[in-house]
Amino acid sequence: MGVVPADDLPSAPTIKPVATVEDAAWTGAADGTRAKVFAEVLVHGPLSRIEVARRLVLSQSTVTKAVNPLVDLGYLVEVGVRTAGTGRPQRMLQVVGGRYHAIGLQLSSTHVTGVLTDLRANVLTRVHHPLPDGHEPHTVLAAAVGVVGQLRSTVPEGLLGVGVALGGRIDSSTGRCAHSDVLGWSDVNIGALLGTATGLPTVVDNDVHALTIAQRWFGAARGDGSFAVVTVGAGIGCGLLLGGGELHTGTTGLAGALGHLPVDPDGPTCTCGNPGCLEASAADHAIIAATAASGGPRCTTTREVAALARSGDPAALAAYTTMGRALGRGLAILCNLLNLDRIILTGEGTHAYDVFEQPCLSAFHQHAYSTAAQDCRLTCEPVDDDLWARGAACLVIREAVHTTRNRA
Repeated sequence: MGVVPADDLPSAPTIKPVATVEDAAWTGAADGTRAKVFAEVLVHGPLSRIEVARRLVLSQSTVTKAVNPLVDLGYLVEVGVRTAGTGRPQRMLQVVGGRYHAIGLQLSSTHVTGVLTDLRANVLTRVHHPLPDGHEPHTVLAAAVGVVGQLRSTVPEGLLGVGVALGGRIDSSTGRCAHSDVLGWSDVNIGALLGTATGLPTVVDNDVHALTIAQRWFGAARGDGSFAVVTVGAGIGCGLLLGGGELHTGTTGLAGALGHLPVDPDGPTCTCGNPGCLEASAADHAIIAATAASGGPRCTTTREVAALARSGDPAALAAYTTMGRALGRGLAILCNLLNLDRIILTGEGTHAYDVFEQPCLSAFHQHAYSTAAQDCRLTCEPVDDDLWARGAACLVIREAVHTTRNRA
């Protein structure tokens, strides 16, 4: 995997606000079945058409209708024939790796991480670009354009587009960031700005949604029917994949707002203004504040608090006990509502999982209804910047497969 130093990034083009992006968008009729078939072959292939139909509970004619354009466009390829018993030989399908590529970007408050992947979301090249102080949209997006320019210079053709993942409320249908606490943005049309500056189709979504797709395609949730990805750190995020492959975002994209689940009516006031939200007890700022309020040292990071807890500091231990219990209650509510196969706990805050694991698991099992906790596998999976960006590349691949746009 290639690594490009930030100093080698080209100068970013000027970014000017625009209303729409006509030359940098996918066109054609969307086909959700096509996307499901592609994902199934990616995760479990090689598969025959009959196996895909059986796994997705679809008719063979429906699968054939979805597979044909995927083969014609070069997303899938027949890799051989399997003969089973006395039935007809079955032609096996597999995702084509190297013909197409995608760029994924993760935008954070301190840096832009970009990756170039093949169609199987394997990372081929990465760029890590630190950001200066301040998170003005022009500054961050100019850095993002520079990262895209460097990554696209390594692949002369077959680039599907750019995927962008960041924390916040994102309208994925328009690429507009309605609000991001992480960056302090409101009403920024990321998709239009980047699409115009790069000339590439651009898709934008919440970073936890992108990570959820990545976990389904090549992470811990391969093969799981319904699962949640719960992130702990600066906030509490949640991505939901339900019904064997559908990312559930709700009517307006607010599904998965686990951090604003009211778990303690007498708890501290959340940043949203309501009392007792999960984030108000379990996010990084809450842990740091609780430690100081109990007479402990005034820390600046949860890594400091976790180190104190491991050394036996009572204030730090109490803060993480409160955090773990609140998180466990939130996870129990999630399981009670959805009866999930798996919950993947991840994010920067999991560096302290050894500290809050026991109170979290205790509350999870205590508040889960009937066998909901036993039915669900709860695992902790640390994640790095590359995985967030790789998830953003999955957004591009999914969107490209989802449409019928013809490519030369």
